[in-house]
Amino acid sequence: MSHHKTFESIQQSVIVEESSAGKRLDQILAEMFPDYSRSQLQKWLKQEKITVDGALIKGKQKLIGGETIRIDLEIESQTGWTAEDIPLTIVYEDDTVIVINKPVGMVVHPGAGNTSGTLSNALLHHFPDIESVPRAGIVHRLDKDTSGLLVAAKTLKAHTSLVEQLQNRTVTREYEAITTGVITAGSTINQPIGRNPHHRTRMAVSEFGKPAITHFNVLEKYRGHTRIRCKLETGRTHQIRVHMQFLNAPLLGDQTYNVRLRIPNGADQALIDALRQFKRQALHAYKLAFIHPETGKEVSFTAKPPEDMQQLIAILRQDVRSLYNLDEDDDEGENFEHNIDW
Repeated sequence: MSHHKTFESIQQSVIVEESSAGKRLDQILAEMFPDYSRSQLQKWLKQEKITVDGALIKGKQKLIGGETIRIDLEIESQTGWTAEDIPLTIVYEDDTVIVINKPVGMVVHPGAGNTSGTLSNALLHHFPDIESVPRAGIVHRLDKDTSGLLVAAKTLKAHTSLVEQLQNRTVTREYEAITTGVITAGSTINQPIGRNPHHRTRMAVSEFGKPAITHFNVLEKYRGHTRIRCKLETGRTHQIRVHMQFLNAPLLGDQTYNVRLRIPNGADQALIDALRQFKRQALHAYKLAFIHPETGKEVSFTAKPPEDMQQLIAILRQDVRSLYNLDEDDDEGENFEHNIDW
């Protein structure tokens, strides 16, 4: 284990265009340095890291055009977390972003009770400079027992871009899930989500919650379960898990929102054992797409579900085959996979 104190240097100069004459300095900064948030620029102004023609001036002061604005600073490490040599499954990496396929059981951020073994600790070891980016570059999260794709920013510019994209909903996130109960057709769930007033660690559909929208389509139907693909429009905590519970089709294995194990009538021993042994929510972040902060072009990644989920799907399929007396390669009918066109 090693602990880093790293810095990212930023030195940028721009000349204020004549067309900006009469505008306040803080307005001009927001226009000319779109890679950084307004609050970040405001902070740097207060810290005297931004000069205009070599002088320190206030954000509300108006400029006349032709001045040289200079940002000159070193950003110190933001996290204070410890770097740990934990293996990562890296799907894609360049100088700006890193896309990870997170395993089941890995926590994303250090927090109460989880100060080591997290994705953040692993990223700090893999790329020490990420310590100068807020929250070790991580802009969205997956629950501990949800597997799949996550993107982290390696620079402050990329971090700002990805946070804005999440707010503007230009990040595509698709998940594979297995629900308890048979769902007949896809739909959109538009129900606000907030803290469950009776259980602080749980979320719930609540009129006082934040807007939450989940689109889902049916991939395969089984005897008593359904394999679905979900597309998130918003990113609330436990969103898919809570929305599917709201539909009375909670995720298979979910230890928080699906406490009662439901075994379909007629299930054979192999399926009964598989359902009993699957002790996590059957949820995998299968696809991730976003606009690359440097190139401005969309990039897209997919990752197959982990082994435990693939085995479960195989057993559920086999159970359907035995129900309909189908052969291995006879995948006719509505029960087996079809392409999704959102």
